[in-house]
Amino acid sequence: MSQRTHAHVDERTARKVAEEARETEWRLPSFGKQLFLGDFRLDLIHPHPRPAGEPRRKGEEFLAKLTEFCATRIDPAVIERDARIPDDVVTGLRDLGALGMKIPEKYGGLGLSQLYYGRALMVAGSVSPALAALLSAHQSIGVPQPVKMFGTPEQQEEWLPRCARQVSAFLLTEPDVGSDPARLRATAVPDGDDYVLNGVKLWTTNGVIADLVVVMARVPKSDGHRGGISAFIVDMGTPGITVEHRNQFMGLRGIENGVTRFHDVRVPKANLIGAEGAGLKIALTTLNTGRLSLPAICAASGKWAARIAREWSKERVQWGRPVGEHEAVSRKIAFIAATAYAMEAMLDLSSQLADDERNDIRIEAALAKLWSSEMACKAADELVQLRGGRGYETAESLAARGERGVPAEQMLRDLRINRIFEGSSEIMHLLIAREAVDAHLSVAGDVIDPDASTGQKARAAAKAGGFYARWLPTLVTGAGQRPNSYAEFGALAKHLRYVERASRKLARSIFYAAGRWQGGLEYRQGFLGRMVDIGAELYAMSAVCVRAHADASAEGPVASAGAGSATAPGKSALLLADAFCGQARVRVEELFDGLWRNTDAVDVKLARAVLAGDFAWVEEGVLDPSIPGPWIASSEPGPSEKEDVHRTIG
Repeated sequence: MSQRTHAHVDERTARKVAEEARETEWRLPSFGKQLFLGDFRLDLIHPHPRPAGEPRRKGEEFLAKLTEFCATRIDPAVIERDARIPDDVVTGLRDLGALGMKIPEKYGGLGLSQLYYGRALMVAGSVSPALAALLSAHQSIGVPQPVKMFGTPEQQEEWLPRCARQVSAFLLTEPDVGSDPARLRATAVPDGDDYVLNGVKLWTTNGVIADLVVVMARVPKSDGHRGGISAFIVDMGTPGITVEHRNQFMGLRGIENGVTRFHDVRVPKANLIGAEGAGLKIALTTLNTGRLSLPAICAASGKWAARIAREWSKERVQWGRPVGEHEAVSRKIAFIAATAYAMEAMLDLSSQLADDERNDIRIEAALAKLWSSEMACKAADELVQLRGGRGYETAESLAARGERGVPAEQMLRDLRINRIFEGSSEIMHLLIAREAVDAHLSVAGDVIDPDASTGQKARAAAKAGGFYARWLPTLVTGAGQRPNSYAEFGALAKHLRYVERASRKLARSIFYAAGRWQGGLEYRQGFLGRMVDIGAELYAMSAVCVRAHADASAEGPVASAGAGSATAPGKSALLLADAFCGQARVRVEELFDGLWRNTDAVDVKLARAVLAGDFAWVEEGVLDPSIPGPWIASSEPGPSEKEDVHRTIG
């Protein structure tokens, strides 16, 4: 198939490829799935799961070592200034076992639980998000996870010990292919005992320094070959691989991210993970838990922001009072502190659910990634605003003139990528929405299929009628309307009753939308986005209430506050949770209102007119800095200089 054919895939084909990569079965219960169906299954998350004795001991032991290493051996200012992680830091992390946190001990790893893996990323990310990006790109989506989940025993024996010592990366994105894998151009053509790999991969996090990578490439369909997008383990020492460019970004300056070209690279057939055509399903399944690495980094930033906001707001005096005592600033402090607690609560709950393996957490992990990446950016922005000019000034500049070098502006830049990494917020909205409305699409079936016959539509309508006749009555009343429900939660019970009522209201809204727009619902991305955001807020409220109840219990906090901590949340957790739920309820009510009162239709119409050039006059009167002027032409490096750059990076 030609490259041009890959570049112009019709919408139906693209959707088919994405749909085939989905996990369609729900073998285990899902709190998130039931939440969108109006069924508030508190029993799935309460009592809050806690780590068992041995995983906890092992996790705490490693956290203590990692904390000491990060505090004494790493200078985050050097990483920011030099735009790279020093070699001795990477070596130190390897010697500490950090590259093998999620690899079983029998293969040379540490075998940490998801909970403590997330807390380790919090520690590393609090020093430098670039460190957390290196570790998570290697273990959450790099070679270890797909090999552990889908590799043969022989592949696990061969590759996992190497992954415990060497850096790996995941290569899917291409210059013209982002969230639409149907247009993937990289090919892996069978040839004897090998596949011959050709293609270019973009934004290869860790790819510049990786020893091993997972590459997604299309195998042509032929006799004896099922074909399709497939996953391959590739040793970066194989001839024909060139790292052509090391990318630079607005944040994460130490990240080793680049452009990698494969030219006639021979990959043994033994390096195929799973079956041909299973590559996207492997990637998506890996991401079910892999996405939890980003909420860990966000939670770390939230904790740090809360500390800086508290310290600065007590220290800085305006109009005769500390700025934190002024209401305008108090609201920011309250938002940052409450959001920090919520991000940690969502992370730890989702991680512990993953460890227990009793629930399907694909929706919970996606909600945690989406919500945390959005809220962390808001918290960071509020911190910059709270610190004023010092928030906008770099840490290096602050330190140079004798002040504390607080990298608030850097945190804002570093966090911004999390709304794009591992599924942009827009894609996450659609991904979660697809799972949330799965029950409706399953029963509607041929009713909304334009190719179905009249008879098929009639049978599907009868099936749908039976489903809704049983389901809709469950949305009329529930525990949220009974004053004494969830009494064991004390002051937080009212918030859980609200979540239960809002869950049923959300389900009714989805039903109404499905009936109103039917198959066209998938194009109502404004509605779907708000629907998902409501679910995310309700999950956050649930996680916070369950976490605060556990933290305030006789058993003590769910997880250690960290090395050297002398405090425990106790009853104060209930106060913080109450404040967070109050803030979240305001956001939920605004989102419910926006489901039906919005400017979506007008905005779509306007955007089409903008694309048609009807408003090009708005753009006039300024210069475009992305178009070089004649005075810049001579600064373009010559061929020999370009070759030197490529050789240096490669």
